[in-house]
Amino acid sequence: MISRILAIAVLVLSLPLAACATKPMTDQERAHQLLQASQLTFQKFKASKDNPMVEFRKLLPKAQGIVILPGVVKGGFVLAAEGGSGVMLAKDASGRWGYPAFYFMASGSIGLQIGAQVGDVVMLVFSHDALKAIIENQGKLGADLDLVVGTVGAGVEASTTTNVGADVMAFTLGSGLFAGGSLEAAALIKRNDFNQAFYGEALTPMEIVMDGRAQNPAADQLRATLDAN
Repeated sequence: MISRILAIAVLVLSLPLAACATKPMTDQERAHQLLQASQLTFQKFKASKDNPMVEFRKLLPKAQGIVILPGVVKGGFVLAAEGGSGVMLAKDASGRWGYPAFYFMASGSIGLQIGAQVGDVVMLVFSHDALKAIIENQGKLGADLDLVVGTVGAGVEASTTTNVGADVMAFTLGSGLFAGGSLEAAALIKRNDFNQAFYGEALTPMEIVMDGRAQNPAADQLRATLDAN
């Protein structure tokens, strides 16, 4: 009898813990988590000794915008899909980085990949016109938006891609086909859910990134990290 009472007591006491363990994160919590991951990704790119990251550090001061996508996943068999959430920021008139808008990168490709690969992607955007094209039109970065996209990663030599007047340079840290693949077919799609949760109002990416109408101190650490480089 005592053993049954003890068992019931343990079960009752464990219910709140189980509920906490399975409680889904809010959009606000996920947005904050994504900001932290984006900062770590940027710092990892800056510190990397890989040859492509030498080109990344050289081109970074010329960038007018940046898209940071931590942990983009590519996986599947025969039909592969890529996707990952991240942030987009732009420099203001003083040359300092503004506040982030949240985005999702998606693309589809036919291949023979088996399993999943994970890599980090950082895109440098070299003009405000290119930024506006990405923000105003959620088409594919290359063909739909009429932008020249260069890709540097494992298996792709920097010298072959950085002297072609690219509007966007995509740098990847990963392995195999994921890191070496082109991202021209990728589309950047705004995450209205994260943007509203993070700023507390329905703001468009244009209002956040280009117009400077949004502020949240939670993004200041990421901005300071970018400004320091």
